[in-house]
Amino acid sequence: MPNYYSVSFFLSATFLLSLLPSSYPQSTNQSKDEHQILLGLKQHWGRSSPAFISWNSAAHCSWGGVTCTDGVVTAISLPNQTFIKPIPPSLCRLKDLTRLDLSYNNFSTSFPTTLYSCFNLTYLDLSNNLFVGHLPNDISSLSAQLEHLNLSTNRFAGSIPTSIGRFPKLKSLLLDNNGFDGCYPAEEISYLSDLEVLTLAYNPFVPAPIPKEFGRLTSLTYLWLSNMNITGDIHENLSNLSNLSVLALTGNMMQGTIPMWIWQLKKLQILYLYDNNFTGSIASNVTALSLVEIDLSTNRLTGRIPEDFGKLTSLTLLFLYNNQLHGLIPPSIGLLPNLKDIRLFNNMLSGALPPELRKHSPLGNFEVPNNNLSGELPDGLCSNKQLYDIVVFNNSFSGKLPKSLDGCYRLNNLMLFNNHFTGEFPKNLWSVVTNQLSVVMIQNNNFSGTFPTQLPWNFSRLDISNNRFSGPIPTLAGKMKVFKAANNLLSGEIPWDLTGISQITDLDLSMNQITGPIPMAIGVLKELNALNLSGNQISGNIPAAFGFMSVLTILDLSANALCGEIPHDFNKLKLNILNLSMNQLTGEIPTTLQTEAYDLRFNPGLCVSSISSIHNFPICRARANISNNISRRLIFLFSVLASIMLLSSVVGGFLLLRRQKERQDPQPWKLTPFHALHFTEHDIISGLCDQNWIGSGRSGKVYRVYIADEAGGGSMVAVKKIWSLQNLDENVEKDFLAEAHILGQIRHTNIVKLLCFVSNSKEKLLVYEYMENGSLDRWLHQRERISAPATLDWPMRLQIAIDSARGLCYMHHGCSPAVVHRDIKSANILLDSEFRAKIADFGLARILLKAGEPDSVSAMGGTFGYMPPEYGYQQRVNEKVDVYSFGVVLLELTTGRVANGGGAEYSLAQWAWRQYQENGLSVDLLDEEIQNPVQNEDILAVFMLGVICTGQQPSMRPSMKEVLHVLLRFNIISRGGSLQHAASEETALLAP
Repeated sequence: MPNYYSVSFFLSATFLLSLLPSSYPQSTNQSKDEHQILLGLKQHWGRSSPAFISWNSAAHCSWGGVTCTDGVVTAISLPNQTFIKPIPPSLCRLKDLTRLDLSYNNFSTSFPTTLYSCFNLTYLDLSNNLFVGHLPNDISSLSAQLEHLNLSTNRFAGSIPTSIGRFPKLKSLLLDNNGFDGCYPAEEISYLSDLEVLTLAYNPFVPAPIPKEFGRLTSLTYLWLSNMNITGDIHENLSNLSNLSVLALTGNMMQGTIPMWIWQLKKLQILYLYDNNFTGSIASNVTALSLVEIDLSTNRLTGRIPEDFGKLTSLTLLFLYNNQLHGLIPPSIGLLPNLKDIRLFNNMLSGALPPELRKHSPLGNFEVPNNNLSGELPDGLCSNKQLYDIVVFNNSFSGKLPKSLDGCYRLNNLMLFNNHFTGEFPKNLWSVVTNQLSVVMIQNNNFSGTFPTQLPWNFSRLDISNNRFSGPIPTLAGKMKVFKAANNLLSGEIPWDLTGISQITDLDLSMNQITGPIPMAIGVLKELNALNLSGNQISGNIPAAFGFMSVLTILDLSANALCGEIPHDFNKLKLNILNLSMNQLTGEIPTTLQTEAYDLRFNPGLCVSSISSIHNFPICRARANISNNISRRLIFLFSVLASIMLLSSVVGGFLLLRRQKERQDPQPWKLTPFHALHFTEHDIISGLCDQNWIGSGRSGKVYRVYIADEAGGGSMVAVKKIWSLQNLDENVEKDFLAEAHILGQIRHTNIVKLLCFVSNSKEKLLVYEYMENGSLDRWLHQRERISAPATLDWPMRLQIAIDSARGLCYMHHGCSPAVVHRDIKSANILLDSEFRAKIADFGLARILLKAGEPDSVSAMGGTFGYMPPEYGYQQRVNEKVDVYSFGVVLLELTTGRVANGGGAEYSLAQWAWRQYQENGLSVDLLDEEIQNPVQNEDILAVFMLGVICTGQQPSMRPSMKEVLHVLLRFNIISRGGSLQHAASEETALLAP
């Protein structure tokens, strides 16, 4: 819609351009008087106003807002000064004042009759203030010289006085946007024969027909009568207004047909007749070739769009929506050279679109939904890459999308739903790099294709339901509010990283082929109102985090393979719709769900309390029976443990005798290098003395050994002496050496170098590069033992997390076969002189495994607080054990807490999960030493990543590649980068 205030602006601008200061001499006394008058205005309205900054020098004709002619003040222009105090009478003591502009202030009095004394005024602009009350009946007491009167956008009420017609020289009268609720004197206004601009729009006048008297205003070029309760038809007398360039009668109650003469006004450029009750067809003979904008929308027009519209070569805007037009869109419309915006929706148009549409014009907006159009979209629809809206839903379009859409990078809204489109959806429209798409609604077609790994950041609404899209679900991030993909062929698991769409309100992935668990991170979707995952193959437990989604009202998880109990935290929800039917859920239904309002059928393992109001479920068994079963199982377990302990004591005695014999028969040392070395095994052995001991771990003692070189210098190495590995049999010895050799070949910036392996039958020594700043554990939890800086700030901690993730990512994804660390902890993350992190003790658990199953868990089972729960019940482990342990490290970095500070009953991972369940993401979770309002959001996001990594089910944990991607995103975006930069940097950092 155009800005009708432009006429006011135009006239004001004309006025300002004409106000050129002059320095011709004049009466000294008059100059002194005017100087004092102006200083009085400054004192009255307040010295702080911006315009008064320059009102200090002696030459007042050079002051801001003051214009002089022949040395006397002829104009005052002080808009946008927030004046509140009334206009003082002293203003009119400026005897030669002809122009006054006080628009856009805060005057709130009645009409200022003090201006009656300004006898020479020709221009008065009081618009955009807060003036109230009725216009005075004697308003004609203003200067008879008045040519411009602008009172628009105030709060005047009542009727417009008849005296408004007593300004014989008036050329523009602007009274729009007030509260006039009486009548306006049409007869008197019609006497203003020189009037060129008349605006009465947006006033609640008493309903009346458009005045035929206005036909006398033959000088009018601008007539704005919108939203002022006009009834009846357009009077024939207005055909005399042959100079009109703007005619706007919108938002009234007019009826009848649009007169033929309107289409023959030679100077007419803007025609706005929308939002009335006009009927009949549009004239077929259009000769008003100057037309630039036509808006006839929201009427009851019938017939066809005139072919003559193709002659309007200046036309930029054509709005005919919300009518009853039928037939074809004339092909000539497609040839208009300046057309930018065409809206024809909600009609009965049929046939194909003009084939030349968009090829010859700068078309940016194209809206034709809710018609009977058919055929394919024109090939050149986005040929010059300027189109930003394509809205064609609810038609019968078919075929593939035009190739020109593949490069339509300015496209913001794409609404193609409810048509018959086919073929693969253009991949470039999903482009993260160049795409500006915000809304994509293409549901109910027959599109196919796959998604990129990541969708564009600026997507806010995406609906692809009822198509044939396949492949994995893309990672969603940014502004996404609605994502609907029901009834497609999507497969794989739901992306575990949901932190990027925490503002989403509606998520529908129903009727696809999705597998795996519901991500534990679902709880970050605090704004989610509706979730539908029904009709998939989703397994695992229902996350307890659902219980903390306070605005969730619709939840449908039916027809999946979910198992376990319904979390008791569901009692906190206020659901309008809940469907958990057709799953494998067990246990007692939470109390608030025991109602017929919810669908929990076809879950044979569910039961209810005896007082439940639903009768289709059995009553739960007594808890006493369950307790007795548990007690019997515990007695059996303790009996087995006692037997194992007795057997261990016998075997231990035998092994002790064997070790005593071996001590009497030492073997020579052998050094196996993995890098170029400047030392021998003797240099290493001689350094294993008590004064060089720096610590002990689960696998052995660690020494710091200084190695001198031939040049007189030297360097430090770290030597790990492995516990209790003597007289291994030949097969185990070979396995040990083979594993050490594999680890020695690993080369990565973020993995501590294994320099060599020194051994004999009695001892096994692993020699590593030395890390000057020790372990992360010391800097986080043993600060009293190290010198300043005693605290790692957040940027350093985030960089340490990224470095460590890079090392682990390479071990998991860059090595073949993959190397599982099995003992990731802050004590095994070492820091060099610049606090860059490297993974230590990598693969040590593996080379300490006994012969037999290569992936079975040995005595080297990790460190308490870092061990995942599957260590207690699985015989085989994979990379997800490292992901769990790394998640604990992330929790240490963000909270400052130790991994096992709660003892055997309560690890840091359990504490973090419980805190998140009970309190959500709170700054109170974070280490006080790194809390910062600018960084807290990122730190909490990393904390949440740690919670996700420590999920109970290994399959629910992300891979280290995914973890690294998220950490890089936090780091790069915090430095002003982009997601694309993060992705490219991740790819580079995965290399050795």
